[in-house]
Amino acid sequence: MRIVFKHYPLDFHKDAMPAAMASIAALEQGKFWEYHDKLFKNQPKIQRDILLQYARELGLDMKRFEQSLDMAQGKPQIDADAAEAKSLGVTGTPAFFVNGRYLSGAKPFEEFAQSINAELTRLKVPVPAMPSPARPSAQPGG
Repeated sequence: MRIVFKHYPLDFHKDAMPAAMASIAALEQGKFWEYHDKLFKNQPKIQRDILLQYARELGLDMKRFEQSLDMAQGKPQIDADAAEAKSLGVTGTPAFFVNGRYLSGAKPFEEFAQSINAELTRLKVPVPAMPSPARPSAQPGG
C-alpha cells in the first residue's frame, strides 16, 4: 500500500495556501509529516506568524523556510495537485482515493480498512489482520 498526500487549498480559506506552501517548505527540510501533524492538530491556527512558530518548534532552518515561503517555491506543486483533484471531480476536503475509488469527507479508520480490504479481496490478495490506526510513513506527492 502507498499513501500519497496531495494539496488542495480551498479558495475561500485565506490561510490554506500559505499553510500548504509552509508544508512544502518543511518537506524541503525533510519534516513534511511532522509539520503536517502540527498544522492539523492546531487548526485553525495557521496564520503566517504561527506557521513560522511551528517551523521553529521543529528546528527547521528558518532562513531557508522563510525564503521558500516568500518565493512561493511550493506553489507550482500545489497548483498541479489542485488541478489534478479538480480533474478527478474533487470539490472539497478531505478527499481520498483507494485504488481509484473516491471517498469524500472525513471517514473513520474502519471505513478505510473496509475499502482497502474490499480492494485486496477483489485482487485476490490476502487481507491482513486488522491493525491499529497509525500515521503514514509515506512521502507526500508520491
